Amino acid sequence: MNATRWIVSGLALALLAACATRPPAIPPVAEVDVPRFMGDWYVIAHIPTRPERDAYDAVETYALRDDGRIQTTFRYRDGGFDAPVETMHPVGTVREHGNGAIWGMQFFWPIQAEYVIVDLDPDYQRTIVGRSKRDYVWFMARTPTVSDAQYEAALRRIGDLGYDVSKVRRVPQSGNPLPPAQNP
Repeated sequence: MNATRWIVSGLALALLAACATRPPAIPPVAEVDVPRFMGDWYVIAHIPTRPERDAYDAVETYALRDDGRIQTTFRYRDGGFDAPVETMHPVGTVREHGNGAIWGMQFFWPIQAEYVIVDLDPDYQRTIVGRSKRDYVWFMARTPTVSDAQYEAALRRIGDLGYDVSKVRRVPQSGNPLPPAQNP
């Protein structure tokens, strides 16, 4: 009985410790008009995932599918402006809660990564997408460049959300359009 009590106590403490170290959920914007959010978004800066660590000319394109999900096409050049265009095709699912601001992004079945629209200007020209783990973030715009003031404001917002802004990488954008997104 004594050994069982120690095991149960140890498991309870481990669970409490795991819960205590979990970052709080990242707050989404109040509402996103999903059809208005569709289209091209240039990645201005990010804390990148492994495939996009050395991305140039990165563009994320969203298109509503007939089944209500979002076909995403992420295009970029890996390592320089002259590199061939790389493409990924995850599929987004807008969650029932979150008023269009919380999505699941599926790169492969059955795993869906958290994708939360945490900042969006009223004209749908600039956005920040994040995750509760604060491991990845994307600052995107409808144009390949933004003003220095807009970039600095985005960095401040990213920091206010609990990210380490020293990890943010500005994505080089040549301004030359990539080939149009092709749905898989």
